Parts: sequence; structure tokens; C-alpha cells
Amino acid sequence: MKYSIGEVAKSLNIPISTLRYYDKEGLFLNMKKDKSGNRIFTENHIETLKVIHCLKMSGLQIKDIKEFMYLASLGDESILKRKEIFLKQKENVLQKINELKEALELIEFKCWYYETASKEKSEEKVKNYPQEKMPKQIRNIYQKIHQI
Repeated sequence: MKYSIGEVAKSLNIPISTLRYYDKEGLFLNMKKDKSGNRIFTENHIETLKVIHCLKMSGLQIKDIKEFMYLASLGDESILKRKEIFLKQKENVLQKINELKEALELIEFKCWYYETASKEKSEEKVKNYPQEKMPKQIRNIYQKIHQI
């Protein structure tokens, strides 16, 4: 099937300007245009966009994505290099997930903290709250964030 830039933008929730930028940067192989000069997207371009989005979300910069797309254009001779890129990005994503989990724990603690302070009408009471009265999950987080 063939799609217009507007159809692709709408279905993937990507601004048209971003799609034009990707094309200008050479991220799409075999991008054809109609008689009016409008880009014609195919299923392969849609799959390419999904890979680009994945790589961007994992922290890869456009110049590095461009390099990945070049490697992809080489075919089988670049399989191992492309695999290495994804393995590295997997590690980056796992690290980000761990960082976000730590941030979420602190947020959960602070939500409990302020909810309890609101009920007690005193932040000072919560600062001196006995750990054994804290819910187990909150106590675990408290101990984790207060260790050096």
C-alpha cells in the first residue's frame, strides 16, 4: 500500500515536519514522490519509522540513526553491526528503566509523606514517624533512600 505524508503523520502521531526532516536527513531508502512532488510512503517506510522511533526513544541521536540506516542498506554484511547497536540500546533502556524505578520509589514515598502530613496536619509529625507504623512498601523505600 501507499500512503501520503498526512496519513502517515496521523496514524503514527508524528508531525509532518518531522517526517520531512527524516527524509531530508536520508533516513528513508527509496522515497519516491508523485507528479506533484509529494512523498509516497510504503509499508517499508512505516516499518522504518517504527525503528527510528524505537532508536530515538532509546537515546540514539539522528546522526547515529542515519548510520544505522546506512548499515541497513548494506544488507547482510552489516547484520552484526546492527545487532550491536540494538544490544547497546537495550542496555541504555534497561539503565533508564532502573533510574525511573528509583525516581518512582521516591515519588511514592513523597506521595505517602504528604498524604500523611496532610492527615496529621503537621509535617513535623511525619518527619518523626516511627518506621514500624509505616506501610511495609513505604518503610522499604524509606530505608533505601536514607542509607548512604
